[in-house]
Amino acid sequence: MASLPRWLLLLLPLLLCYVPCCSSAMQSWLQPFDLLYTAGVQAFFQGDWSQSRDYLQRALLSYTLLRQVKVSCQAQCQREAPLHVWLKDLSFMDAVLQRSECLEHCERLQLGPPTRHKVSSAVHKEFKRREPYNFLQAAYFKLGQMDAALAAAHTFFVANPQHAQIREDLGKYRNLQGVHWDSVRDLEALPYWKAYEEGMHHYNVQNYTQSILRLETSLKEVFMSLDECRALCEGTQEEETHTETQQKVYEIIAGWYVQLLKCKQACVKEIATKPGQKYPIHDFIPSHFHLLHSAYAAVNDGAAAVENILTYLLFYPRDDSAQEKLQQYRERFGEKEGVRARENVRAYIQQSLGEKRLIFYAMESLDVSFEDPDAWTPEENISEAVKDKLRAEKQKRREEEQEEERVEEERAAEEEQRGPLPFEGPRVTLDSRQLNGSHRVVLDGVLTWPECQEILRLARTPAGSGDGHQERRSPHTPHEHYKSLSVLKAVKLAGEGAVATPGIRLFLDAGERSRRIVESYFRTETSLFVSYTQLVCRTALEGKQDGRVDLSHPVHADNCVLDPEGRECWKEPPAYIHRDYSAVLFLNDDFEGGDLFFTDLDAITTTAEVRPTCGRLAAFSSGGENPHGVRAVTSGRRCVIALWFTHSSEHAEKERKEAEQLLTQTEISSPQEGSTSQRSSAPHETKNAQGRKQRVSPTERVRLTREEL
Repeated sequence: MASLPRWLLLLLPLLLCYVPCCSSAMQSWLQPFDLLYTAGVQAFFQGDWSQSRDYLQRALLSYTLLRQVKVSCQAQCQREAPLHVWLKDLSFMDAVLQRSECLEHCERLQLGPPTRHKVSSAVHKEFKRREPYNFLQAAYFKLGQMDAALAAAHTFFVANPQHAQIREDLGKYRNLQGVHWDSVRDLEALPYWKAYEEGMHHYNVQNYTQSILRLETSLKEVFMSLDECRALCEGTQEEETHTETQQKVYEIIAGWYVQLLKCKQACVKEIATKPGQKYPIHDFIPSHFHLLHSAYAAVNDGAAAVENILTYLLFYPRDDSAQEKLQQYRERFGEKEGVRARENVRAYIQQSLGEKRLIFYAMESLDVSFEDPDAWTPEENISEAVKDKLRAEKQKRREEEQEEERVEEERAAEEEQRGPLPFEGPRVTLDSRQLNGSHRVVLDGVLTWPECQEILRLARTPAGSGDGHQERRSPHTPHEHYKSLSVLKAVKLAGEGAVATPGIRLFLDAGERSRRIVESYFRTETSLFVSYTQLVCRTALEGKQDGRVDLSHPVHADNCVLDPEGRECWKEPPAYIHRDYSAVLFLNDDFEGGDLFFTDLDAITTTAEVRPTCGRLAAFSSGGENPHGVRAVTSGRRCVIALWFTHSSEHAEKERKEAEQLLTQTEISSPQEGSTSQRSSAPHETKNAQGRKQRVSPTERVRLTREEL
């Protein structure tokens, strides 16, 4: 992480080497970054801004130090147990076992047991997308630390330039007095990008001396980042799915090693992709030498010019223009004895080609796919069969990219048409583009934490068991207890004194609040009416969760009959064809499972997941474009307000008007202290994630108390 203090980065190698005396202290100090992250998110949604800030800062620091430890161990074990042993099977396996033992010993001394820092790929992706900074910028803002908020917001924006909410937040910071825009910087900036861009700038204005200095700096940093990326490939890898459940031992070994080689090959693409950009810079490493040989020639450094053109020719030995340039340099500067291409680049190319040859062999012999990140790979290294496979895969990727671009254009056009939110509290967290669909949105801050708790008190009443209609234990699964409450039934309970009216008022107002948000955000052509409102709780039954493979609510669409095999959705009875929009307003997150998820029409391919948390609203159109379901609730109790909206006034919720009248009478006859009825039109300020995708989906939330941390 580029934002670490330089003194800490300089001291880190000493800390890592000083293992025998300080390993136990380091284990207690370097806490798992995903647990710190989760604690920060929880504190955020509870409105504890200082705790959230502290946890998130510690999570980012722990994430960086963990990577440093792993890279250090990889370098140490590479020297002690290199894998480049090809003489005999036993020699290779001996090297593999020694390397594994070395890594396990090194990391255990410095980090503790291997499972202590085992983190899912979903969480790693969230940190790669810089999601913690989006929480941080909001926490800093709440604490009045405006310069820190601006820096965190800018850092998140660099990696997420299309994020609508962060662009809006940056606009607000720009209008604030006392914010120092001149000093804003990317806290995660990799040093080679700045050096590379400055080198390009100096080159374009013919300031060749400065261009050389910056490009050489960029090259040095690029190879350091490349080595780090390749080293981290030797950590835990996500298992790939296989068509056959049983594999022979050599197939398992081959599969693991090919996966490792593919990861290392992908590093050159990773370092060549600027944060926030979709595609890498073409020929990123070779382009350095192409620029450098011209710059050195311009300052009459003949030896360096020849060295760099020879290095470039290592990548493209048949480049006629480069060969002509080499001849010109030799004629202009004379033959320079001892001048050769850079040895570190020659070694890198040989190593890369060796990895490619193994991958190409695997493509021929095994069911392996591969995207070569380099344009310079010699064709003689590739068999005709592999060439055909590479061409087919390239064509498939091109078609997929074209389809993605088409979908992106449609989503972008849809988002441009989105309307304003009618309240200041709610904030858009995920739009249709981020949810990989159409007419979908997730907002946070629709309810505050106290409001959620007030409504949850209604769910504790003993009334309302079953599905609210036929008094069944659960309409969908025998593994959960299902309890629901309609608005009219809730008001009648209030009249009987079974529940307090503030929660009932909030229950009613939450539906109206959600309706106004959906109507405004989606710019509906005509007014929406609430069609049905339901407070629903699903509780996991103890002792009935083992081996569970079902869902809490199977995949379905809300206004049509889903036909997964035919990939159609029939808008006909028994479906509620009058429903036009649906919404789920989440009330809590202290349970396991229970994520809302969207799928394709096949009801299998998951396109997005939404993790419940207090005040989060997931809204979407009710048709076949949005099949959805609910993951199994495996522990605890999940409570939501389920809402459906319609353009048809004749299908408006008839109970709602009656409930409003009864509730008004109840409030007049027995006013409740601390009534929250005035909050319906102006919700409290949001406790939203302001753009969170990575803890939203598909991450399994780990819950810790502050005492456990």
